[in-house]
Amino acid sequence: MLKELQGKRVLITGSTTGIGLATARLFLQYGACVGINGRRGIDDPQVVEEFGRLPGEFSTFSADLTRSENCRQLVEAFVGRFGGIDVLINNAGGLGGRSPLEKIDDAFYDHVMDLNVRSVLMMTKFAIPYLREAARQTGITTAVLSTGSIAGRDGGGIGAGVYGSAKAWVHDIHRNWVKEFSKDNIRFNIVSPGSIDTAFHHGKSEEVLQKMRDSIPMGRFGASEEVAPTYLFLATHAFSGYITGQIVDVNGGQMAP
Repeated sequence: MLKELQGKRVLITGSTTGIGLATARLFLQYGACVGINGRRGIDDPQVVEEFGRLPGEFSTFSADLTRSENCRQLVEAFVGRFGGIDVLINNAGGLGGRSPLEKIDDAFYDHVMDLNVRSVLMMTKFAIPYLREAARQTGITTAVLSTGSIAGRDGGGIGAGVYGSAKAWVHDIHRNWVKEFSKDNIRFNIVSPGSIDTAFHHGKSEEVLQKMRDSIPMGRFGASEEVAPTYLFLATHAFSGYITGQIVDVNGGQMAP
């Protein structure tokens, strides 16, 4: 079944580090054509060398996706390189900062929402015509997968309310798109990580980190490599062709109230 991924054209935003990088590596291992995106390229030359030895093919596209025009240019650049899109993975995003409600201003709000909402909305908008055409040509579903968060369910930590709400928006808009685009054979699903050992949590005190570990039944943070296979599963028609509009939690049993 995984032979389906050979030559599949997969654009992954926010994929030069963390979960996105691990996901790009996994798709390359199964022969996909992968677009790797970040504000800059992959910093580690050993990773670039490793990726070059994998069965798939990749190109790196630098773009700041907080601006709609940059989203359009990224989609067009990827299509120019690989000829179309079969899978869009909206992984770009981030906390963007913490602020108590009474100190939030327009600049803070715009930054967090552009990073987590505009990027998903506009990348999907510009990719839809290519996803529709790929589904028409192959007769199998294409896919849009976006990275959600446990914060989208529980509201996020103190000062992260805008981020948590942005992720809830991402969760919800996918279910709207299911209603609009299922007729075009495009599926929409969310991968929702819990506490994963990425730069997102760097800088927190050991006391805070241990408290977080204690809230996870498996007793530890997840690794990016443990999240990546969920994207692979949801991107593969043979595995998940009848799955759409779902939020798949990857969190070691960590529960949101």
